[in-house]
Amino acid sequence: MAKGKISREDIRVVEALLFASEEVLTQAKLNVCFDDGTVPSLPDVVETLKKEYEKSERAFSIEKVAGGFRLTTLVEYAPWVRRLFTRVGKTPLSQAALETLAVVAYKGPASRAVVESIRGVNSAGVIKTLLERKLIKISGRAKGPGRPLLYSVTEQFLLSFGLNATSDLPKLKEISELIAEGTDDAVTDENFQPAEDEAD
Repeated sequence: MAKGKISREDIRVVEALLFASEEVLTQAKLNVCFDDGTVPSLPDVVETLKKEYEKSERAFSIEKVAGGFRLTTLVEYAPWVRRLFTRVGKTPLSQAALETLAVVAYKGPASRAVVESIRGVNSAGVIKTLLERKLIKISGRAKGPGRPLLYSVTEQFLLSFGLNATSDLPKLKEISELIAEGTDDAVTDENFQPAEDEAD
């Protein structure tokens, strides 16, 4: 049963769980942590914590992703966080991997043939990389000839990109408008030639 009034202890308990949890914290997970049957409302506690963080000008907040909540750094500190991950050995996704991930996210469940028809290049290696990183998963087989495997994005994808669901992805029209706006500021290299054999 949810508590009507949220105590300071409840707020600190939820905050501790948010810090400690490797996955998103959901109401169901929070319920398991309370033995007396009275559990605080997670969304209400999250709103209280977010206001506290804003008031004290913390470098992090709480976001709703993949059906739950997690602590996340503010967007203005993304460059420093990116440096931490890229400079200590965590390899960022390649352009090829990001393109493939975008196709699966927008068109999925999608077969390898669909991905390759959109990208125009062999994508077997990139799909393998995304499977290993648990950003996509095999979600079934198509009904066509040969019954090819179908791929869709995972909860890890939602977590990695700060999305609650794939419906939160920007619309293709919005992306086109952003690209058009950025064209004037783009720096192009006339000598650049994309590699025919792409790496993962």
